[in-house]
Amino acid sequence: MKFLIMVLCLSSSVSFADSKNNFTTTEVQLTQEGAAQVAKQVQLAAQKLSKNVTVAVVGSQGETILLLKGDGVGPHNTEAARRKAYTSLSTKTPTLLLLRNVKNNPDTVNLAELPELLLLSGGYPLWKNGSVVGAVGIAGGGSPENDDLIASQAGVPLAGISTTK
Repeated sequence: MKFLIMVLCLSSSVSFADSKNNFTTTEVQLTQEGAAQVAKQVQLAAQKLSKNVTVAVVGSQGETILLLKGDGVGPHNTEAARRKAYTSLSTKTPTLLLLRNVKNNPDTVNLAELPELLLLSGGYPLWKNGSVVGAVGIAGGGSPENDDLIASQAGVPLAGISTTK
């Protein structure tokens, strides 16, 4: 009898755990094709300004999906673009806005000391249905304003990917 009660209790807890499985998430992932389309949007925006830029696209966990060095763009911009993308992903904030917020708030000045974060303009999170699916980083556009403007154009409307929430 004790065995039967134990089995019934165990089976009910197992079925309860299955019906309320909160141990995993279902997450929309940015694909290579999606990253390539983001890069294409960036390159179109850069062309309008007659600029070549380096573009980095990271996925929702910060992994590099695409890194494309612009023709004639200095080699240091490759790592800068990647870190801008990572920074905007990690903070869910465009890097120019983050930079300005840090400068105006002494309580957040230590963000500039974190090894992977780069507080330079040119990084934007990529949103889909209210969730961050990745981020883009741009470097080599000739000015902080150009990098920010070019990165802000990285959305892929047909795929529902935007640089704004």
